[in-house]
Amino acid sequence: MMTDSQRVSDRISRRKFIAATGVTGAAAIAGCSSGRRNGGVPSSGGSGSSGSDGGASTNATDSAGSSGSVGPLESGGSSTVYPIVKSASSYWNANRPASDSEYWPHGEYGIETDKRLADYWGSLYGFDGSEDGPPFKLTVALSHSGTGVEKVMNGQLDIGNSSGNVRDELPERDSYEKFVDHVVGVDGQPLVVSQEIADAGVEKITGQELKDLYKGRITNWKELGGPDREIQVLGRVKDSGTRTSFVSNVFGNPKENTQVANRYGQNQRLAQAVAQANNAISYLALTFLGTAGVATIALEWEGTTYSYKDEKHGLDSKEYPLSRDLHCYTWDGTSKKEAAVLNMILHDFGQDTFVAPNNYFKLSKRRQEKQLQKLPEQV
Repeated sequence: MMTDSQRVSDRISRRKFIAATGVTGAAAIAGCSSGRRNGGVPSSGGSGSSGSDGGASTNATDSAGSSGSVGPLESGGSSTVYPIVKSASSYWNANRPASDSEYWPHGEYGIETDKRLADYWGSLYGFDGSEDGPPFKLTVALSHSGTGVEKVMNGQLDIGNSSGNVRDELPERDSYEKFVDHVVGVDGQPLVVSQEIADAGVEKITGQELKDLYKGRITNWKELGGPDREIQVLGRVKDSGTRTSFVSNVFGNPKENTQVANRYGQNQRLAQAVAQANNAISYLALTFLGTAGVATIALEWEGTTYSYKDEKHGLDSKEYPLSRDLHCYTWDGTSKKEAAVLNMILHDFGQDTFVAPNNYFKLSKRRQEKQLQKLPEQV
């Protein structure tokens, strides 16, 4: 007889399969975005909140109607946040019926509806779906955190995805009050090495050793108990939120200069570079740990050792020094169109379906409620 845990596992596996195959054109749509905020649908702004947990609900509104009259909601930016929003776009654009309870398990979350998935979330803000598709398309472009927050500021995106705080991403700005920070999850940002280095016995480094590595003061693995081999220190490009968060957490300064052998534009490419080398070390977003040839190592920070999947001092610990929030920024308020998608991601359904399966940490109930309070009132 099948157990409850097996049923849950089968259901999640099916949801993942549908998310990956149900809307194969989502990435192509993302690459062809029009660069017009709200797809040409006007939005009137409320006052934005700063890049923090706080901030009152906004009053931005936009025109609602059928999918034929509403342009796509365009998001883009961070490769770290990308898996969350990409998963959400697959579900949204597929818009499965309420009868498909494995894919759209509304009953499990106390939601009584006969609407399709995107039709339900859109209806909360006055949007109607159609037989041809969801109330509007959700597209996701892939670049960097700095690009995401800059494009949302310039009106080229509706939602700017960033794994760094906007104050760190755009440090030269005088004001950030028009950015509205929607935190959708938390990343533990582990330290990783090439598999050969882990196999040689390197299991942990200290915070000071980490600083020395990224300042070029430690250059050979034998200094860290490993083989007599040059260390290849890798990292992300300078407009990456992953790098911004890393140097801010390690050095206390998001603009700190570091010495690395190579920088990579996306987490995927960085993970591959670590795996293909036999002497590399880097930081990485949690969701990319599945890359073959990449091994995690522990970090001893101020007397406490944090390691991947440690029950007490794991990477989800509030004290883990390399943890960072994952952001979806809107500009000059949050429109109802933006709110429809963000509400879906922030809801327990979205946290269970888009955040946790991508190996990120869900928001605590307190933080979840605070983020939901930033959204405009439902109709």
